[in-house]
Amino acid sequence: MLLVSNFVGAQDNLTAYWQPELAVNYKVNGFYSHNFSIANRNYVFSDESFRLKTRQIDVVHFSTWKTTDNQSIALGVQYRFRNTFEDSENELRLTQQYNFTKSPKAIRFGHRLRSEQRITQSLTIFRFRYRFAMDFPLVGEKLDVGEPYFVGSIENLLSVAKTTQPQHDIRLTSQLGWKLDENLKLQLGLEYRMEDYTATVPENVLFLYTSAQLSL
Repeated sequence: MLLVSNFVGAQDNLTAYWQPELAVNYKVNGFYSHNFSIANRNYVFSDESFRLKTRQIDVVHFSTWKTTDNQSIALGVQYRFRNTFEDSENELRLTQQYNFTKSPKAIRFGHRLRSEQRITQSLTIFRFRYRFAMDFPLVGEKLDVGEPYFVGSIENLLSVAKTTQPQHDIRLTSQLGWKLDENLKLQLGLEYRMEDYTATVPENVLFLYTSAQLSL
């Protein structure tokens, strides 16, 4: 990620964001759970200058059904408040998800498939996503309270709409986390996005993520 950051820093078409997030996980029973989250996206660098300005607020809910020990399906709904902060439309997003994990020894690998419908007043965008991820404890083979862990992923996205050209994006994410107690985790990391990478001049986007995850 440091190499990616150095590369991105040399680009003219760079936008950087800071996105803090709070997530709450609620386990109803052994196979059904809820996830609620709220995230605030802020400009840090855009138009070749540094600034701190709110871009949007996202409110998200997911319901997840565990079909086997390592597979699950989920439905999500998200509302994006953007018109309050800039001249852009608010967005309703619907998500359908399948997740498969495998854990040989200390490393857990995950495959995630998502389809999304991004609905605004003027346009509906259909998006298809595949993510490969891994996570593992940085101390020993089991994550215990007070210990750090690593999460990394690569994701490819295809967005299609009736009145626009298809857009291909790729995302590389690297995060460090700490398990503070049995119910609370904190994470800090970077994500690099190359948006519309088949275009003549793709867009470079860098995210700084900070998040707290609470399990009830």
